[in-house]
Amino acid sequence: MRVTPGQPASEGVANDAAPASDYLAGIARVRAALERHASLDPEQPPPPEAQPVPPHLPATGGDSTLASLCQIFGLSPFESDVLLLCAGMELDATFAPLCGRAQVDARREYPTFGLALAALPGASWRALLPDAPLRYWQLVRVAPGGSLTASELAIDERVLHYLLGLDSRDERLAGLVELVADGGDLVPSHRRLAERLARTWERTRGGPDFPVVELCGDDTPAKWALATAACGLLGWRLYAMATEALPAGAAELDSLLRLWHREALLSRAALLLAGDDLRPEDPQETALRRFVDQARGGLIVARRRRLSPRHRPVLSIDVAKPGLDEQRDEWRRLLAPPQAGPGAAALAGQLADQVEALVDHFSLHAAEIRSAYFEAAGRWSGGGSNGEGAEALGAALWDTCRTRVRPALADLAERLEPRAAWDDLVLPEGQRQILREVVAHVRRRGLVYRTWGFDRKTARGHGVSVLFGGASGTGKTLAAEVLAAELGLDLYRIDLSSVVSKYIGETEKNLQRIFDAAEAGGTILLFDEADALFGKRSEVKDSHDRYANLEVSYLLQRMESYRGLAILTSNMPEALDSAFKRRLRFIVEFPFPDAAQRRELWRRVFPAPVPTVGLDFDRLARLNVAGGHVRNIALHAAFLAADAGRTVTMRDLLAAARRELAKSGRTLSEAEVRDWM
Repeated sequence: MRVTPGQPASEGVANDAAPASDYLAGIARVRAALERHASLDPEQPPPPEAQPVPPHLPATGGDSTLASLCQIFGLSPFESDVLLLCAGMELDATFAPLCGRAQVDARREYPTFGLALAALPGASWRALLPDAPLRYWQLVRVAPGGSLTASELAIDERVLHYLLGLDSRDERLAGLVELVADGGDLVPSHRRLAERLARTWERTRGGPDFPVVELCGDDTPAKWALATAACGLLGWRLYAMATEALPAGAAELDSLLRLWHREALLSRAALLLAGDDLRPEDPQETALRRFVDQARGGLIVARRRRLSPRHRPVLSIDVAKPGLDEQRDEWRRLLAPPQAGPGAAALAGQLADQVEALVDHFSLHAAEIRSAYFEAAGRWSGGGSNGEGAEALGAALWDTCRTRVRPALADLAERLEPRAAWDDLVLPEGQRQILREVVAHVRRRGLVYRTWGFDRKTARGHGVSVLFGGASGTGKTLAAEVLAAELGLDLYRIDLSSVVSKYIGETEKNLQRIFDAAEAGGTILLFDEADALFGKRSEVKDSHDRYANLEVSYLLQRMESYRGLAILTSNMPEALDSAFKRRLRFIVEFPFPDAAQRRELWRRVFPAPVPTVGLDFDRLARLNVAGGHVRNIALHAAFLAADAGRTVTMRDLLAAARRELAKSGRTLSEAEVRDWM
């Protein structure tokens, strides 16, 4: 029975070629055949059952390798002897001159197909065909430039090492495939997926239904760990190759396919193809599809979206992030490992609420949880009293998680460092109370939705969407900073001018990038000046109107499903569509400050170290400007005073106010600045 090229041999292949003796006995038998052909000793008896092991060869490990090679690749007795003839050239110094004498040409001291056909029993021309095992699997190499029967033959180095029982890897695969030694621990749900994969492969191995496996989803570390665990259950090795390394040329890809398939058969290995999703027109994407369609044996493709091969059965497995319970269990296991003493258990108990907060706000892979824990533990000194130590470690864990999941949004958003506190916010008490309720909705969503069961009562997401409405400078961005500082979360201001695109479909893609990148860390998203996108939705008069409405609908859906806080600011909230307003959790109106509020703004605007003299906050409050202008005027006045080498006075503020209002074409009225000097 012979292996069809491109197909693995079944485990039940009969092997008439390899006797029970080892490869040394086989080489001795081939040597005897050469000597008989050279008529050196026509009556020479067959070699003994066992041969002494030369000192330079492995003493053990090769006893069954010849039989394995014959079974794996379906070699006939003649093909087995050709392989041994080439191996003898590498292992026995007397083979070269013997080949020369057997071919009656001292210059041809090397094996050839012609010599094998003339000297070895069971000779068959079929063994010389390109699709026969010797040449298809590149077990032997034919030197280029001569005729097929007269060219030098050599055993492939990888095959020789396998025959000797030595563990190696084909050097042509170096830099392309790497052994995956350890994929890491698995959470229970991922361990069950690994067991499912292993059962499927074990049940279908060697048959036409043996599937390629697609691991889809965003949890890349879990995909690697899952693939490693599944191969471990089967006793296989796992190698990994980047999809970007696949050659685009058909000939190079076919050569790589054969090379890898041979390696997989020799080392009982599976291949993990991993990389980013590519565009359908990308040459590497085409190469990936061809590789998957033509590859045989254990193959795992790890990417986000499905590939759907055309010619192979597919087992698609979605590898999602661990659920909330599994994330919580992972945190607890790290804080109080089974071998730890009572002190660790006590520390874990003190951090129980912090663990709940971490799970509620940061959606992490298991590998990310472990990395965050060890990074935070390294930064934590472990000192202080018991309660102080737990508080310090909890703060380190929170800060580490926040920085690790910080989204990459440099081209679409700006990260704002929150510097404002509640005392910096001058608003009527009603608005301040709404902002406190926003904090409560974000901070306590895990308790209300999950523990108290409200997530079973509503199909809408857990996102908190807020509209801040009011004129420019009334404190909308400042309020967002206060919320970020209170919640200990990152704040990103979205530049809608870079998000909204004139090209159909591009706006949704940009919004998807923003929400996907921010999802893991509960990042606060501030869509500043949202009127550009969220004005009254128009009646559908043409295709542009229809797609503009789709953009708004997409944003509403993502805001509801987003697990964090999304804030929209508008200078004209009354112009927003009422259907849009109904889907917002909170609406906060930022009124233009009255005289009392302006006085409070002036009183709070200067930091304590700023030297001032003679400032009259009642007179300053007559200046009819919002908080943003107050900050700009105070800052400019401070620079004027600093440059003059004196304290800040009303004169500096008057000059700064004139400069600030001139930017918007305004001039100071007599009523506003009367008695300032």
